[in-house]
Amino acid sequence: MAATTLPPPRLLPSGDSAITVEFSRNIDDAANQRVLALDRTLAEAPIAGVTETVPTYRSLLVHYDPCRIDFATLGEKLMALARRAVSAGTKARRWRVPVVYGGEHGIDLEDVAKTLNTTPDDIVMRHVAGHYRVAMIGFTPGWSYLSGLDKSLHMPRRQNPRLLTPAGTISIGGVQTGVQCLAGPSGWHLLGRTPVRTYQLHRDPIFLLEPGDYVTFSQVDAKTFADQDHAAEAGGIVAELVA
Repeated sequence: MAATTLPPPRLLPSGDSAITVEFSRNIDDAANQRVLALDRTLAEAPIAGVTETVPTYRSLLVHYDPCRIDFATLGEKLMALARRAVSAGTKARRWRVPVVYGGEHGIDLEDVAKTLNTTPDDIVMRHVAGHYRVAMIGFTPGWSYLSGLDKSLHMPRRQNPRLLTPAGTISIGGVQTGVQCLAGPSGWHLLGRTPVRTYQLHRDPIFLLEPGDYVTFSQVDAKTFADQDHAAEAGGIVAELVA
């Protein structure tokens, strides 16, 4: 994409020591690629005074030390970098993630199938057939938001979110699917679970998936899930890195 064709981002003050560089007001893969490109550029060539960056679907939050750089100066530098063409960057990793669908592991699968006027097996087939991209990590450690969900699986989130859902839940909500690493609240629809720990504090690497990685899912049975879950608990990386 040529730099002259890129719509300009918006600079939004976020308190007195952060700037949000907003590329879009919608969930959009093209905008997300620009977010990650700017984040990568700042990591490779840091701006003095910038202390942290937080990439999201459509914007980059840039924390800075106001004693070292002011809003106007930093904003000008960020705008110049953000207007550049998006480069290919580093080669993206591709992961195959095992999932056991339905039953006690995916308690919403049958309801999702009924809502979409199809069968649980068809929902699983559609979900496994998808090629997804990690757009952002957030909410809780390792929670991986994936773009690329087939339009036939788009559906509103639950009207009544659950206060606790299991670790490893694979779910769908709106136009997204996701990998939930830790047990926690969720308003998404639970299709299954994975033994993969996308976050494990005492493992190297602590975070398995990174924004820009690609993910596909493979269906496994309950016994395979249990065996892989035991291995993952001990620190094993049971996701497959695809060449």
